[in-house]
Amino acid sequence: MGYSVAIVGATGNVGREMLTILEELEFPVDEMHAVASRKSKGVEVAWKDGVVKCEVIDSFDWSKVDIVLMSAGGDVSREWSEKIGKAGPIVIDNSSAFRKDPDVPLIVPEVNPDAVKLATRKNIIANPNCSTAQLVVALKPLHDAAKAKRVVVSTYQSVSGAGKEGMDELWNQTKAIYGLGDATPKKFPKQIAFNVIPYIGSFNEDGYTDEEAKMWNEVHKMMDPAIKLTVTCVRVPVFVGHSEAVTVEFDRPISPDEARAILREAPGVLVIDKQEHDGYITPVDAAGEHAVYVSRIRKDHTVENGLVFWVVSDNLRKGAALNAVQIAQLLDETGTIKPKSGYRSLTV
Repeated sequence: MGYSVAIVGATGNVGREMLTILEELEFPVDEMHAVASRKSKGVEVAWKDGVVKCEVIDSFDWSKVDIVLMSAGGDVSREWSEKIGKAGPIVIDNSSAFRKDPDVPLIVPEVNPDAVKLATRKNIIANPNCSTAQLVVALKPLHDAAKAKRVVVSTYQSVSGAGKEGMDELWNQTKAIYGLGDATPKKFPKQIAFNVIPYIGSFNEDGYTDEEAKMWNEVHKMMDPAIKLTVTCVRVPVFVGHSEAVTVEFDRPISPDEARAILREAPGVLVIDKQEHDGYITPVDAAGEHAVYVSRIRKDHTVENGLVFWVVSDNLRKGAALNAVQIAQLLDETGTIKPKSGYRSLTV
């Protein structure tokens, strides 16, 4: 016996990835339900050796499921997540709707698994921003060893972070430019093909974007509110995989070799760091993989006790779908929801 699981937004990039990862990790699912808006009613999505047909969100019986993986955007989550939680299942929400809610735990299982004990306050658990997820997996073990005082992050975020429309725009613009066609931006504010855009989300009054604010708010909630964090988020012409250049100032000296040793033992991290022409990871290398990769670990000579490193991960996986499924595993193994059968734990 296993769980009854519903995926809201099952036809989207992340929703489809959730279906794939539930199968890959052999999470015990007895019944799978794909849920979407009325326009997707009856649309088939792949599940194991067959398909499931999408059911309509506003007529679905939530009391018949144990876990809901929500990946339909903030507006849908704000309208439905609390209603669903009151009906009984635990909602694992991939949007930003509840990340700052003090009654909703924000969880990356490698970083703050104990926060799962708060899950039953609203029966909602928030998944962090995709860039935050990979950052904290790499930063937390170093912070445990030598407290991080200040962190500077520049992100290089793929177009899949903006959904299928973002991926289509990069593809169509690239073809248009080669074929002397129309490359007018539609999804992004500026051309993304053969370009980078130092703007994701919307501007706040202080000149930062809400995407940048999400990262420091989420790091503070999950790790340590005392960390000083500044972020610049940049969209780049990459289909899948976010990258980050990270500079950290610690409260004590920590050498690159010590950092490598710490990270090699850290859950969810793979260190690929050789001073060779291919001794580092790129987004293409990380696409389709589970791990958060860390490369180019070196001393920052401009500050006392500083390190610089490069972090890469598949944003559709650890940045979204994989982390959500790992939260479901955490619910199972902690007894927050009662296990009915075993599963294969993730190892990377």
